Amino acid sequence: MENLTTTWAGYLSLICFLLAYTLVVFEEKIHMRKSKPVIFFGCFMWALIGIYESQNPGTSHAHEHLKELIAEIAELFFFLLAAMTYINTMDERNVFQVLRSWLLRKGLGFKKLFWATGLITFFLSPLADNLTSALLMSTVALAVSGGNAKFIVPAFVNIIVAANAGGAWSPFGDITTLMVWTAGKVETLQFTYLMLTSVVNWLIPALIMYPFVPDEKPEGGKEIVKLKPGAKVIICLGIGTIATAVSFHQFLHLPPFMGMMLGLGALMIFGWYLKRWGDKPLLAELGVEKDRRKQPRFDIFKKVEGVEFDTLLFFFGVLTAVGALQYLGYLALVSEGLYEKIGPTWSNVSVGVFSAIVDNIPVMYGILKMDPIMGLDQWLLITLTTGTGGSLLSVGSAAGVAVMGVDRKNYTFMSHLKWAPVIALGYAAGIACWWLVTAGLR
Repeated sequence: MENLTTTWAGYLSLICFLLAYTLVVFEEKIHMRKSKPVIFFGCFMWALIGIYESQNPGTSHAHEHLKELIAEIAELFFFLLAAMTYINTMDERNVFQVLRSWLLRKGLGFKKLFWATGLITFFLSPLADNLTSALLMSTVALAVSGGNAKFIVPAFVNIIVAANAGGAWSPFGDITTLMVWTAGKVETLQFTYLMLTSVVNWLIPALIMYPFVPDEKPEGGKEIVKLKPGAKVIICLGIGTIATAVSFHQFLHLPPFMGMMLGLGALMIFGWYLKRWGDKPLLAELGVEKDRRKQPRFDIFKKVEGVEFDTLLFFFGVLTAVGALQYLGYLALVSEGLYEKIGPTWSNVSVGVFSAIVDNIPVMYGILKMDPIMGLDQWLLITLTTGTGGSLLSVGSAAGVAVMGVDRKNYTFMSHLKWAPVIALGYAAGIACWWLVTAGLR
């Protein structure tokens, strides 16, 4: 492939990428959703490449490259679509509200709630992804806080670190781990190498923050929330869908998204049953005996509509733009300057810190496109660092950005930054743990 980095198309594309990312960084200030600039500039970069190649006969390879790129994007897009639909459906069936209500009614003190929310987040994140887990548990923490900032800030920081660390040891815990898994760099069971490192990454900051949590007891909640009809079946279908995706990948050697879409199909059929007959007990309990057709009924397509399409389209735009940079030859330059000169270990550690500033999705996709020669131990390291490095800043991960919206008064960029040295200790300890755990792989 010809190197186009020094052509007018290369320079203009690089400017477009930087401009798009600048608009993403200032999303909160300019109130433009992050998906809009990356889709526009990502596609425009390919238009520039097309114009350049049409003017230079004999250099046209963009079409074939784009066909491979869109196949990769589609796999991840449909995987996430199915996963997000399941999360939305469980939310509508009160699964997460029941968990929240149960915690509130336990009447735990702030110190016990600090550990409870962190622990649940850590083990929920590998299944429900880091963003959903952090959002759910931060709303719980806020609900029991009584507005006490001395509890809210360390609890929120703890939840974000736990969500990102927990997501790092599962193919389903973060988009970056999903990308590494679908690329075949780390197999399903090999992610368990990262479980202990993730525990260390979360536990060290939590232990340091714990003494600063106020030793008080908030007022317990009295509300009792019940699961809606079909909720337990949907939970089982969700677990079965994950197992199906893993089986498609491990045993049938088919893309995991096919297993996820099979599970989505099963959910849609069960949704049809719920719509026709499943909600009758709920309506009867509400006292609606006649003319049930006027009552809102379960509609699976409403759950699909509720998927965060801004995130999915941002994902498409970023991968399109990074794919253009790879085609132009910029990623090869970075790979040569980084991995070949300072070595994979320090490169991967540095990239993890960098992902606290730049979103980890384009960072990981860029690494996968560079495809540096690394063993399993190094692919595990980059999975760990890009997954947990974002915890260093409140804007460094999707989980952090989401939690910032839960309580803008008490939890801010600066309040998180005060705990950054503590989080950095956990980051360094996690890497040290990785060194010991993967010693037999080197």
